[in-house]
Amino acid sequence: MAGTIPLTQKEQDLIRRYLVWCYRTTKEDLDQTDRYFTQAVVDDYLIERLKTSPEYKARTTPFHKSVEDFIQYAREKKAKAERKKFADSAQKTLHPDYKYLKARFEVVEQAICHFFDQKELERVAALYENEMTERILKAREHT
Repeated sequence: MAGTIPLTQKEQDLIRRYLVWCYRTTKEDLDQTDRYFTQAVVDDYLIERLKTSPEYKARTTPFHKSVEDFIQYAREKKAKAERKKFADSAQKTLHPDYKYLKARFEVVEQAICHFFDQKELERVAALYENEMTERILKAREHT
């Protein structure tokens, strides 16, 4: 244990569980905004590929309308994320809530390293990624 306070195994287990909870809840909140920016990169790629389709270029097909609807959806999704992340239209100042989440996540990671070690932080991060991926794969409907 990296910390200087002697703790029993039970106390270590409780601290670990609490830090895992802090990690998960803070990372989920942070990811709610950040994921839309990474999705925008993928959406842009998909849109560019869909626009090269002959059905899209025909302009009068249901396919064209579906692509246009997707373009509008992607635009709105990114604009919403920008409003959550930035406090100004120039996107130079982070929104206070977002700034807090980033700072909180950093100190949660530091706390895991303080009370345990870097390897434990890596294990917690891997658990989180596995859980999020599993949730996606098990989801029955898009939310």
